[in-house]
Amino acid sequence: MNEEQAKRIGILRIFDAQPPHMTILTKRNSALGLWFLFAAILLGPKYALAQADSIVLRDIVWDKSSPASMTELFIPSDNALLAGFIYKANGPGKHPTLLLLHGYPGNERNLDLAQVVRAHGWNVIYFDYRGSWGSQGRFAFKNCVQDVVNAVGFCKKHADSLQIDTSNIALFGHSMGGFVCLKALEELPEIKKGFALSTWDIYGDFKKVMTQKELDDMMNSSDAGIHYFVLNSSFHEIFDPVLKDKDYFNLALGAKALANKEIIMLDENAHNSALAAALKSANESYFDYEVWQTDHPFTNKRVALINKVLAFLDR
Repeated sequence: MNEEQAKRIGILRIFDAQPPHMTILTKRNSALGLWFLFAAILLGPKYALAQADSIVLRDIVWDKSSPASMTELFIPSDNALLAGFIYKANGPGKHPTLLLLHGYPGNERNLDLAQVVRAHGWNVIYFDYRGSWGSQGRFAFKNCVQDVVNAVGFCKKHADSLQIDTSNIALFGHSMGGFVCLKALEELPEIKKGFALSTWDIYGDFKKVMTQKELDDMMNSSDAGIHYFVLNSSFHEIFDPVLKDKDYFNLALGAKALANKEIIMLDENAHNSALAAALKSANESYFDYEVWQTDHPFTNKRVALINKVLAFLDR
């Protein structure tokens, strides 16, 4: 990437040839950038990674022929329409595209990450699953996974008008979206990359729930999440399928189907360590699992998270 291209998409790296985890810098920070470069050479990659908690962005200089923009989308999914939008990358031609998959119910949308990824030259598509936040249809975990499959189909159908490079689509999911990300990757052989942030292991939470009474007891607990009026299905409509089809929700059983995928799992605790080990043992492409000292929405690690996502997309 030359300087003019970097200006157009809104960022300028200190050296184009540097690893993607190097801090994004402006020209006036070039001396500091060189210091980081020499530190990385002398002290090794772990030191360079430790500097990934800062980032500097420039305003995007609109490309006159094809400026960055935002467009509302209504994505067909079976007999429903999903409300969403695309942050279109700056510049002509087709762009790699990241699909953002929100959690349960989806308060954290990770749109700060979306804006930076768009400035990095990617389109970003966000949508609300069926039955959530005003999208049509009924909310269900399995429907969420199918919504992603249908969204990818939508990308293919409208690749020209939305300037989507369908050979380079990646998934990013948070919490329940991490579960959805991994399940959708099983069903999308053409999608090779998935970033699962703080994945909700639904099977792990419900594997000891064997009876309807035990499910009712969970419903009556204070943290059951039954008051999410932004979801249009009842607690039993959402969780009865977990009780009836636990194998579907057991992500470890999908390890072989994910063997050729590039996957990052990033958590705020070691709750998913056994699941990550199972997926890593079968993986033949790339698998990374880390635990950071943070909370569920990664409140104090937003910049480090963004840098890690950018590095992953650049692989």
